[in-house]
Amino acid sequence: MAPNASSRTRAPQFTIDLPPPFRLIKLREVGDAFVQAQSLAASAGAGTLVYVGRFDVVEFATVLEPEEPLRLARRALYLGMNALGEALTALGPPGCPVTFGWPGRIHVNGGLVGGGQLAWPAGGSEDEVPDWIVFGGLVRTVSLGRDAGLHSLASALEDEGFLEPNSDRLIERFARHLMSNVDVWQSLGFDALARRYVERLDVEKGASAAIAENGDLLVQWRGTEKPDRHSLLDALASPAWLDHDNDRRRR
Repeated sequence: MAPNASSRTRAPQFTIDLPPPFRLIKLREVGDAFVQAQSLAASAGAGTLVYVGRFDVVEFATVLEPEEPLRLARRALYLGMNALGEALTALGPPGCPVTFGWPGRIHVNGGLVGGGQLAWPAGGSEDEVPDWIVFGGLVRTVSLGRDAGLHSLASALEDEGFLEPNSDRLIERFARHLMSNVDVWQSLGFDALARRYVERLDVEKGASAAIAENGDLLVQWRGTEKPDRHSLLDALASPAWLDHDNDRRRR
């Protein structure tokens, strides 16, 4: 079953208008939303959305409570990626392509603008349901150098034609599209969610892609019998879209 996005507490009143069941926690600019969400996950529960308000970067993380064993719960990465891709499409200029590089890179007009990552409790069994999963997203809105923690070749929403790359509106859109994708997963199954993701996936010419039952990427090359398999677990260990030598959050 899909992650349960129900919240245990009511959302406080902020300028960011989030749908139920989200509860917003806003950090100072020096905060780390992804780390903070993990530290709060067990006590705050599903629907908690941690957000860092910065001029140049939208940085946020949200807590989900899966109903599946860990080996399947990691598929929540695709849930978050779909929501973020759809939010960017809604806010971008008409016809602006928003695509994915597997598993967590986000491109606008072919330029890397950010990505998504996933965390779960350490030490859990692959066959046990984890207490929580955290999806974290980071999108560069304005280019101010390399301090955003993204790869040096990254682009920004402003560079790709977004006239008003407003971080608050992106958070609002993400939350609504996340709920929509949760509904797809619960009502139509994971395959329907995976197809949404693959529709945005950048795939090399001569290949087609699919998402396996456990979330691995399957790449089928023309003229071959068996697809190449790429491990989601391995890919999540070190997100390729982050500049690990210059990530401000790891200082």
